[in-house]
Amino acid sequence: MRLIPMMMTMCLSACGGNKSAPVAEAPAPTPTADVATNEAPMPTETPAAAPAADWLKTTALVGLDGQPLPAEAIAGKAVLFVNVASKCGYTPQYEGLQALYTQYKDKGLTIVGVPCNQFGAQEPGSAEEIASFCKLNYGVDFPLLEKQDVNGAARSALYTQLISSPAGGGADVKWNFEKFLVAPNGEVVGRFPSKVAPNDPTLAAAIEKVLPQG
Repeated sequence: MRLIPMMMTMCLSACGGNKSAPVAEAPAPTPTADVATNEAPMPTETPAAAPAADWLKTTALVGLDGQPLPAEAIAGKAVLFVNVASKCGYTPQYEGLQALYTQYKDKGLTIVGVPCNQFGAQEPGSAEEIASFCKLNYGVDFPLLEKQDVNGAARSALYTQLISSPAGGGADVKWNFEKFLVAPNGEVVGRFPSKVAPNDPTLAAAIEKVLPQG
């Protein structure tokens, strides 16, 4: 009867040799951050927009002579602001600007030249030199403001308003003789690059749309 014990011994040996290793338990889940909800934020109260004309009334404009620009120079008028320079390839546009002013001033347009030396240092002169140059060479009699920056950290309050308007688009002025058209109610209604000459039909059409006495 030795066969039975031998078979039992073989079975026990085989079972012991193939015994499986204990299965590792899955680690406990680690805490996760709360997932942000997609709920819309509570609405905040938005201040009522000020009338468009207010910014122009409250922005200090100083003439080339150092004196405040008289309120009647722009009040109730369409205004074309142009950053100007005396030594630029576009300087001959002074002639066209003067002709445009002469054509439309009785209908409520004024042109305001804004000397700026930020583009190729092409407006280096003093206030007296600028005034003399414009008068002697082009017969300019529309208002000229004091020299100022139109770009950068020292950008004037005027150009901050013009550039930040919807029509201004937030982009820096690219060169001399860029033009911003402002309606009598203070809304900036158009921006025209330097290459748009004063006698360009597109500019004339935009002006005629906002003339108070058109």
